[in-house]
Order: sequence, then structure tokens, then C-alpha cells
Amino acid sequence: QVQLVETGGGLVQAGGSLRLSCAASGRTFSSYAMGWFRQAPGKEREFVAAISKSGSGRSYADSVKGRFTISRANAKNTVYLQMNSLKPEDTAVYICAAASTIATITSNAYWGQGTQVTVSS
Repeated sequence: QVQLVETGGGLVQAGGSLRLSCAASGRTFSSYAMGWFRQAPGKEREFVAAISKSGSGRSYADSVKGRFTISRANAKNTVYLQMNSLKPEDTAVYICAAASTIATITSNAYWGQGTQVTVSS
């Protein structure tokens, strides 16, 4: 079991940067692969990025690859999403997820409440 709380969302101008944080509760944070998803109004939840338990494995959606970076600090029970060169189409609620492996992030994960990211033109 793990509880996830996202912070760092806000309003930014296109081309700007933002860093999201996801703080996890519990004593077994390092046992989870972590990921980020996003969901815009009227749209389906979309995979953004994921990171393995050790941090050595990372995966990104094509739409954000080269602009976003996922990282984790196991000692702080925190996963980050650094977002650069933001575009209006990045506007969404960003949701943190935890799963046993990266492969199961999409199908079987714990979810946070989300944090709103709005990118203006």
C-alpha cells in the first residue's frame, strides 16, 4: 500500500518550465515503480512517463520525450517530473502512480489525486 500526493502544478507560459513532485507514504517506496499520467477535460488518461524501482529504467510518451524528465529520490520517498518547453497541449491534471513494475503502471497502479498544470499561449 502506498499513498501519493502530487504538488508543483500551476499556470505557466508556453515555453516555460515546471517541476512536479509526488510524495509517497509508507516504508516501501523503493519497492514501487513510479509513473506520471495526465488527463485533460473530456479526454482519456494518457501515459506520460515512468521510472523503475532503482531509477535505472525510464520510459516516456512520444509527445513528451526530450522535454520531460522523470527522476526519483528514494531516500525522500519522492518522484519528480521536470517539464521543459511546455506547450498548451500539455495542459491537464497530472497524476502520480505507483505499481510493482513499469509494465504494470498502466493496468494495475495506485493513484494520487492529481495536480493541475495549465500552459497558456
